[in-house]
Amino acid sequence: MNDMSELRQVNAASQHSRYLKNLFLRHPHLATRTAQEATHVFTREQMLTQLNASNCQNEEELSQNLRSLRQTVMARLITREINGLSDLNEVVTTTSELAEVAITTALEFLSQPNERLGEPIGEESGERQELIVVGMGKLGGRELNVSSDIDLIFVYPEDGNTNGIKSISNHEYFTQIGKKLIRIIGDTTADGFVFRVDMRLRPFGDSGPLVTSFAALENYLLTQGREWERYAWIKGRALSGDAKGLMDLVTPFIYRKYLDYGAYHSMRELHSQIRREVARKDRFDNVKLGPGGIREIEFIGQVFQLIRGGRNKALQQRPTQVVLNELVQQGTLPSDVVAQLQEAYVFLRNIEHRIMYLDDAQTQMLPTNPDDKIRLASSMGFNDWESFRHRLDEYRSFVTIQFDQIFALPEQTTLNGGVTETHIDHYLDEDASRLSQLGFQNPNDIQRRLNALHDGSKYKQMPDRCRQRLDAILPSLVIIAAEFNNPDLTLTRLLDLLEAIGRRESYLALLAEHPQALKRLAGLYSASPWVSEYLTRHPILLDELLDFRLLHQSPDWKALGEQLRSDIQALHDDTEARMDCLRHFQHTQIFRLVSQDLAELLPLETLSDHLSDLADLILSVAVEEVWRDLPNKHVEHPKFAIIGYGKLGGKELGYASDLDLVFLYEDEHPNAGDIYARFAKRVVNWLTSMTSAGQLYDIDLRLRPNGTSGLLVSSMEAFEQYQRTAAWVWEHQALTRARYCTGDIQIGQKFTGIRNSILCLERDTPALRAEVRSMREKMLETHPALPNDVKHLRGGIVDIEFIMQFLILAYSAQHPDLTANLGNIALLDTAAKHGLISHEAAQHARVAYRALRRLQHTHRLNGSQLDISKVEAISTELESVKATWRSLFE
Repeated sequence: MNDMSELRQVNAASQHSRYLKNLFLRHPHLATRTAQEATHVFTREQMLTQLNASNCQNEEELSQNLRSLRQTVMARLITREINGLSDLNEVVTTTSELAEVAITTALEFLSQPNERLGEPIGEESGERQELIVVGMGKLGGRELNVSSDIDLIFVYPEDGNTNGIKSISNHEYFTQIGKKLIRIIGDTTADGFVFRVDMRLRPFGDSGPLVTSFAALENYLLTQGREWERYAWIKGRALSGDAKGLMDLVTPFIYRKYLDYGAYHSMRELHSQIRREVARKDRFDNVKLGPGGIREIEFIGQVFQLIRGGRNKALQQRPTQVVLNELVQQGTLPSDVVAQLQEAYVFLRNIEHRIMYLDDAQTQMLPTNPDDKIRLASSMGFNDWESFRHRLDEYRSFVTIQFDQIFALPEQTTLNGGVTETHIDHYLDEDASRLSQLGFQNPNDIQRRLNALHDGSKYKQMPDRCRQRLDAILPSLVIIAAEFNNPDLTLTRLLDLLEAIGRRESYLALLAEHPQALKRLAGLYSASPWVSEYLTRHPILLDELLDFRLLHQSPDWKALGEQLRSDIQALHDDTEARMDCLRHFQHTQIFRLVSQDLAELLPLETLSDHLSDLADLILSVAVEEVWRDLPNKHVEHPKFAIIGYGKLGGKELGYASDLDLVFLYEDEHPNAGDIYARFAKRVVNWLTSMTSAGQLYDIDLRLRPNGTSGLLVSSMEAFEQYQRTAAWVWEHQALTRARYCTGDIQIGQKFTGIRNSILCLERDTPALRAEVRSMREKMLETHPALPNDVKHLRGGIVDIEFIMQFLILAYSAQHPDLTANLGNIALLDTAAKHGLISHEAAQHARVAYRALRRLQHTHRLNGSQLDISKVEAISTELESVKATWRSLFE
């Protein structure tokens, strides 16, 4: 070695690692090679090249060559890391690739067909079977330690027999291969080992069979699988064979379809077992298992994977650091917290590797030997042990704080600074004085309701854990409900929710694990019967209560649309799952909007805009997904558009509004009419079907040409012809509030042009006036103008809408800006600007319209009686609207 820098690098690594020093003494040529190649990453291709060059003839040669490869890789890894030439990602990736190369090379060698046994054949498929070696733990996550054991599980798809001279069962055949594989990789020989192999994660552990068929594994997971095995399988990854078949089988076991807040309890118990083991063996200085160690960081990421991974495919990833970053992207954990967790993780993993480098030992214990302390501190960039230890303690303290905050027992959390009642029995005795003291207006009725819940058949039929959860939640709910000005109603609504979710431990666990969420829940249930019914119908939305920032965040519809499309794409061809995904998305966005609405963060016009934008997005995605599934389609993108009328067209949508839609197409294909009619029916089905996740919208298609007797879809030519020659005046009135919502943008532009040209036609104003007045009178026959009906009372919403529609139809020929789809409030200004009504009349109409819509909205949301005094408060404006009506129509 002539290059002194290369020599210094090798010497520095040897001074840190006794293992490496001894290795170089036994193999001087390896020291030379390492010095020459230390500046380069050891790639998978180089590993395979080294193995292929050896051309193994038997298992012994293969065993020796794999050990030689490990020595070469380890020598370069240690040298690079001790000299600051590599980072954590390189170390774990290279080590993981070494394990994968060793396993797949050995498996390929052992699986060569021979005349005596032949090949394993599946009894159902008749096809050759292949052993699936599943990497668990850090190998599965491609974040393997340099001196770690590897956790493996052996699986094969089908039972059956081999087709050789001596036929044996597939189970026996793969058991033989598995044993040989373990021996080749795991046995310690004169050349050491490749990786220690741990098979204890397989079904039934050490007492179970070495290999398992798909059928046996599925049966085990369904009937015997324990919570800690879900955690273990998060990182499970097939290194050979039918990876997709394996993951299709185990994914439903790992990730629940619902939000699984019971995972907190399970992982808390698992962590407690680890802590007890650490204390028993005095391993507090274990950087992996001790307080604030690597395992706690892994648990922080994995608990959210178990909770949310069933609904959020982005969390079904294996590497710890990737999962933590994903939690930031989704707003689950703050970015600054995750940044510090990532720092701590890298620091702890680097320590772990440097400890292992000392003697190639599988340990994560900090050294007690003074010389080794100096070696470790120096390799981590510190001048002395004390400064190193101080930094380590800072990181571990931070990790412990974050872990404890996430996994804190719910009993440790108090409400409003006080300790909650601990048992529901306090409210079930014959004396209702406790409830009376808390402020309930009808304590005896509330007590009877509590007793009915607790003594009812639903409660008795609940699983034990659900009953325990419910009993833990109820006392807090009683106290919280008492804080509102309608305690009886609030608690009654909350009890309806508990009865609805009583057998769903995950929802009960969410409320039990997050007492502060109860306060937010009670606030919503107190404020609005509509919200309480919506949440009770869609309890999956309870998860939204946990992130107050997200709940009150203004929607970014472009970003939300991208996320929705990504989530749906991950579901591939599962139509029901995609429909449910669309529903969950819509319910979530509506819940966020209503939360902001109740907090008085949204003006009504802004809320209606958001609800209309949400509907447009849902329609857009539904069109994309239905077309993707449509058989025998003739173009990549449909030449089809959806037009919104009524509240959707005017962007005045409410929470429970139905959608008035018209479907248009422009396509020269000879069967276009049939194709788009079939397509439109499927779109309507996607929107209106009641699935397990509920419904999206009620759809009204009666505004299409010729109404219910007309075709479901219309060509642009037929639509224009109808509007020009056959449409009634009321249909042109409806056209004033129509707009393109989604679909082919060119069709949308053509529709807007047709709409505007129709609205700008010269009309016989006296005849138009008579038609509009007649239409209003017919409406009054079925909807009398009652003083508490803000929509139909004289001077109310319908009168203002009819006034504006008349002005648009009568005067757009002279003033085309009246055709702009700006909403009635803005268009009243336009009408005043052109002198069609006075500025004072326009101002009064705007005030009345806005106030009446707000009253209508509040009445529907709160379920309360309409406050007539608030209608009387705008009596001047209502009289002005009546006067405008008389001046225009009488």
